[in-house]
Amino acid sequence: MAPPPRSVLITGASSGLGAALARACAGAGTTLHLSGRDPARLEATALSCRQAGARVLPQVIDVRDAAAMAAWVMDAGRLDLLIANAGIGTGTGEGQEGAAAARDVFETNVTGVLNTVLPALGMMAAQAPGPDGWRGHVAVVASIAAFVAAPSAPAYNASKAAVQRWTEARAPSEAKRGIALHSVCPGFIRTPMTDANAFPMPWLMTPEAAARRTLEGIAAGRLRIAYPRRLYALARVVGALPPGWRNALLGLAPPKR
Repeated sequence: MAPPPRSVLITGASSGLGAALARACAGAGTTLHLSGRDPARLEATALSCRQAGARVLPQVIDVRDAAAMAAWVMDAGRLDLLIANAGIGTGTGEGQEGAAAARDVFETNVTGVLNTVLPALGMMAAQAPGPDGWRGHVAVVASIAAFVAAPSAPAYNASKAAVQRWTEARAPSEAKRGIALHSVCPGFIRTPMTDANAFPMPWLMTPEAAARRTLEGIAAGRLRIAYPRRLYALARVVGALPPGWRNALLGLAPPKR
């Protein structure tokens, strides 16, 4: 088995899955480049990773800023693993999804992913291959929501579908350059974002469990890393229903705030 990555960049590392991924990657001899928008929470993640023996370089940055992201990613130097995790969500509540909120979701979840990944791809293509034969790994955190057009969170579902499909469509051409892409599609994770949900969240998992499954999928070389499997299977079934049936079924649940 190839050794774990020694140089890792993670966006959205202030809390939730991003923080859990950072802690799971932390260890002696590992360099972590971590970003977030909340300085205090980002520093808390960095501190826990340093205590595990990692060298940590935190950066307060907004993934929507293309120039700043390109400079930060390029300054990181060699990267064995990049995880584009930063993302936000919104919902309709009892009314309509707001125009500004929808734009924020797409700019963060889609444009922010491109701002993170595109600079890294060219840099990784010029790197020497690592012990596992790849020049680098890039994981994009989408969601199982990518497979279901839920009426209570149009922008979130569509944005996650966009990055899931982009990652998987881009993977074959990047593989020719020696770069492995991974589309990460988790189910419900206990985070501040999901704490506001009033609807049932089957098989809700901790960030630590999700981080473990994500890194195991990357190590195994899987292009699509979807978990838990039961929820993934259910999402594919519901997503395949005729749109009218699907909307009627999902409309029985309380709306996303």
